[in-house]
Amino acid sequence: MPLTMNREVFITCAVTGSGGTQDMSPHVPRSPEAIAASAIDAAKAGAAVVHCHVRDPETGAPARDPALYREVTERIRDAQVDVVLNLTAGMGGDLMFDGTEAMNRMSQRSDMAGATERVQHVAECRPEICTLDCGTMNFAEADYVMVNTPGMLRDMARRMTDAGVRIEIEAFDTGHLWFAKKLVEEGVIPAPVLVQLCMGVPWGAPDDLNTFIAMVNNVPKDWHWSAFSIGRNEMPYVAASVLAGGNVRVGLEDNLYLEKGVLATNAQLVERAVSIIENMGARVIGPDAVRQRLQLDKRAPL
Repeated sequence: MPLTMNREVFITCAVTGSGGTQDMSPHVPRSPEAIAASAIDAAKAGAAVVHCHVRDPETGAPARDPALYREVTERIRDAQVDVVLNLTAGMGGDLMFDGTEAMNRMSQRSDMAGATERVQHVAECRPEICTLDCGTMNFAEADYVMVNTPGMLRDMARRMTDAGVRIEIEAFDTGHLWFAKKLVEEGVIPAPVLVQLCMGVPWGAPDDLNTFIAMVNNVPKDWHWSAFSIGRNEMPYVAASVLAGGNVRVGLEDNLYLEKGVLATNAQLVERAVSIIENMGARVIGPDAVRQRLQLDKRAPL
């Protein structure tokens, strides 16, 4: 398939994530105040979209508390910098077991929640975008399974749509795209469709270029898409995504370093992405252009 370079690119900054990076860099924000401040700095640096998780302010561990999400969203919305707000809905599907001989019961270390609880913060905070991880996969950060059954995804997607929130499909492999197409065909995910290609996350799609192009080729032509890779390949994938016709994502959720041995801030990662995009001859677009493209309505919470 011939590639058509994207000349008008939007940047998403994934601000903090839910991985165990909280003690690996002083720049990984923990509190709602710090997460919002880092998101605002990323917006000032050129990010049109900020993708936010929340963490326990004391330990930095991933959290699902709607009050933490509300504080983050209110702080971002009260800022004098415009940005499209994108909240995760990926928490609540972490299935663990106590060893390989205890597979008939779920470990108490699991974080499993029903559809209502998993989407509660989305319904309350009413972001412009929220994510839907369109598949189940083994996750390498720990010995657990990220569980997203077809029934759960249909239920969560309907709740997101009922709340008036645009869904960003998170695809970690080609099968996730296959199921996402089914949800679109069923009308569960409405147009315009947005998908994030998540590359290099063990054990999903590896981030070699052959696999990346296979992922791109499985995205319908009328969908909007973005892509990222983790770690040292974060910035190469800025260029690869633009060349393949997509948008880009950077941020401390995916990578902690600006270069070898140099810890980055979210703003610095966005600035580096802006430089790459502009040096390729493309233009970075802002939140208003993204809202027009994706038919988003900027709103305050209920």
